[in-house]
Amino acid sequence: MTQDTGAAAPGRRRQMEVYVAGAGGARPTVPVSAARLEARAANAMTPEAAAYVIGGAGLEASMAANRAAFGRHRFVPRVLRDVSARDLGVDLFGRRHRAPLLLAPIGVLELVHRQADLAVARAAAAEDIGLVFSNQASVAMEDCAAAMGTAPRWFQLYWSRDDAFVRSLLARAEKAGCEAIVVTLDTTLLGWRPRDLDLGYLPFLRGMGLAQYLSDPVFRSKIPARPPETGIRPRGAKLLATAYSLHRKGREFGLSMARMRAAAAYFTATYSRPDLNWTDIARLRAMTSLPIVLKGVRHADDARLAREHGVDGIVVSNHGGRQVDGETATLDALPGAVAAAGDMPVLFDSGIRTGADVAKALALGARAVFLGRPYVYGLALAGETGVREVIGNILAELDLTLALCGLDSIAALGPASLVANGPTGRTDPI
Repeated sequence: MTQDTGAAAPGRRRQMEVYVAGAGGARPTVPVSAARLEARAANAMTPEAAAYVIGGAGLEASMAANRAAFGRHRFVPRVLRDVSARDLGVDLFGRRHRAPLLLAPIGVLELVHRQADLAVARAAAAEDIGLVFSNQASVAMEDCAAAMGTAPRWFQLYWSRDDAFVRSLLARAEKAGCEAIVVTLDTTLLGWRPRDLDLGYLPFLRGMGLAQYLSDPVFRSKIPARPPETGIRPRGAKLLATAYSLHRKGREFGLSMARMRAAAAYFTATYSRPDLNWTDIARLRAMTSLPIVLKGVRHADDARLAREHGVDGIVVSNHGGRQVDGETATLDALPGAVAAAGDMPVLFDSGIRTGADVAKALALGARAVFLGRPYVYGLALAGETGVREVIGNILAELDLTLALCGLDSIAALGPASLVANGPTGRTDPI
């Protein structure tokens, strides 16, 4: 429990850090406002990086739906309750987490900051918040794990067409101290993303976001002598820039230019398996002793099937609206998935921007949430410090929201904490 004495409570502590510094004219390193945070980060990024990080599928209707869903739920605060001590902690797979928040796996962070995943790992460790290592990281998981000490870390798995490579990744994750495997199922193929397509930009073809692959002995042993033949040739004025990017990445991992070109092409040909089905869960269980969490569940029937196949947890996610344009908002899908999951932990991802958002997802049944784009914005603006400030702001608002709703623990959040706001403005109990 945290006592609301200023020093112990994250909400009041963060407020006073900002206000006391402000008395001398200082301002937060990164904007506290979610909208201003995104706008400033967008201006700080290259056009290619901004498109990749901020953009979504198609008309970006799914991204809009994710955010709109939060607006349809309203808190119903209670008063005259002792909330002087509050507990933000949650239990996940045998570990007590400081708060119901983990940093989501986000790839190619070198697009926004040169220290990339390493800066994020240090920030997560400093704030004692869990981090899910990205399969498409810019820094190998071992280097990030070394920077995290005993802080919690999980590993995201994109299930490659090569099971030997998958086994190698899983073994490395176990050795690196990861406590769960998050199998991403909402990206077995890349979604149709106009912002990236308009720029003709896929960072992996430039050797970016491939650190887990280029540092893996199994993957390296299978890089072909020359790129697989596709019949498609690059063209345009940026060929030299692409060649330089591949050269630079090759030097980092001890690969020649020719091998880097082949490695990038081999990755695109093998990175995912669209033929995955429920029978593969048993095969994965035989590959690792870690808890298996399926990310990308939106349908209640899939949550039920996950439970029946012995999965340890699920993440209700639509990949931040980056995959299917016009699909269900994740917050709308959450209650049905929770009901179907039984005792299996359900986590939530996609659309979280504030601490109040976190509280709403928890009230609707999530055990914890993944925070995605906001921490990348902090990274783009101020590296490790920016990530730490974003984490601190989210947790501060969560803490204060809890207290101001008359609740003293995350466990006290539930459907009774909210009402649904209908399209006419009518409020109905959930």
